[in-house]
Amino acid sequence: MNPKSFIAVMVLLLVAGFVMIDHHPARAGEVNPTSGYKVLEPIRHGNLTVFPVVAAKSYPTGEFLTLDEGLHSGEVIVTEAGSVQGLIRRHGAPVVRHDGAEVNRLVLVNNSKRPLLLLAGEIVSGGRQDRVIGKDRIVPPESDPVDLSVFCVEPGRWVATTANFGASEALYGKSSGSSIGGPVPMAAMAQPSVRGKAMAEKDQNQVWAEVNKQKDAFMYQVQPAAPVAARELAQTSSYAKVNENQEVKKYVDSVAKPIEQSYQSLIHQLRDRNAVGVVVAVNGRIIWADVFASTDLLNKYWPKLVRSYASEAVVTRAKETEATTKQADAFLADMEGRREMIESEPGIYRHTEVTGDGFKAFSLTSLLPKTGFEVHVAKMAD
Repeated sequence: MNPKSFIAVMVLLLVAGFVMIDHHPARAGEVNPTSGYKVLEPIRHGNLTVFPVVAAKSYPTGEFLTLDEGLHSGEVIVTEAGSVQGLIRRHGAPVVRHDGAEVNRLVLVNNSKRPLLLLAGEIVSGGRQDRVIGKDRIVPPESDPVDLSVFCVEPGRWVATTANFGASEALYGKSSGSSIGGPVPMAAMAQPSVRGKAMAEKDQNQVWAEVNKQKDAFMYQVQPAAPVAARELAQTSSYAKVNENQEVKKYVDSVAKPIEQSYQSLIHQLRDRNAVGVVVAVNGRIIWADVFASTDLLNKYWPKLVRSYASEAVVTRAKETEATTKQADAFLADMEGRREMIESEPGIYRHTEVTGDGFKAFSLTSLLPKTGFEVHVAKMAD
């Protein structure tokens, strides 16, 4: 081999070596170079397993208003499409008038000076039917009326109970970031099986079918010890009311509280390590992941997220196995898909849906000034 060829080969080998070093798998104590996250050892209770997730970087999210905070302060109004006439636009555009309410459509106005963050799976109660929000999105400050894509989670009612929608009175969370002191009533978060039907299938009949399936599963759980509560469940068509039932809450609390307390303690210990989310397994099968841009956002959503995971665990019974940290890390790192759909509102947000082998992933990226980062990522196993 002549000297020039030898030198060329050595350069190629050195470059290849650097590439291999740069892309080594994550070792214990390291952030996964593919995902930018590290999955920690799990917290387990019964058949529910939660793997805390820490990030290499955290982002400033203090400007974002949550739906709970907005409903509590009155700065966010959610109403039926037919009631939009009374909402005034600020920016000179003509008011769009609608003839009446629609099952899969609500109207929201953000009157606050902060951008509003909406998560798919959040349930608003009232109007003619309780609804679940169908996708993540950001609503700009002092917005004009915005059409929301929603799904009904109360198939048996089409009679108005309230003019506007609100949060559940049975679930409270910390008022972090709220302008009003004290506990903030929280909009319930649908359990992963219901949430997934709205986000991935986008089919009202499938959402209704899953709501009825989960109601029946809760009835089966409470019937032996509380037949009166089981009859109450049989008489309601409201998914929110099912989750507010006192006997159902006892079952969910028995799973959610130990997980919530353990994770809050862990987050406190990991304050400087950017705890930002979780990977969730039920009966040893990894089913879901929720990851946020900051620990602050995770803290705001954690009380209702953990209850949604616990609800899934309560009604999902199978032979128990144990999911491993390695499996959770691999689940979070695999975001390569066969199909990608992007929806964007220029200057506000970009929503990306990725369909891969055995999963769907959804990411919400803020395009507001001084942002440009992913605010929330959700991933579900098929």
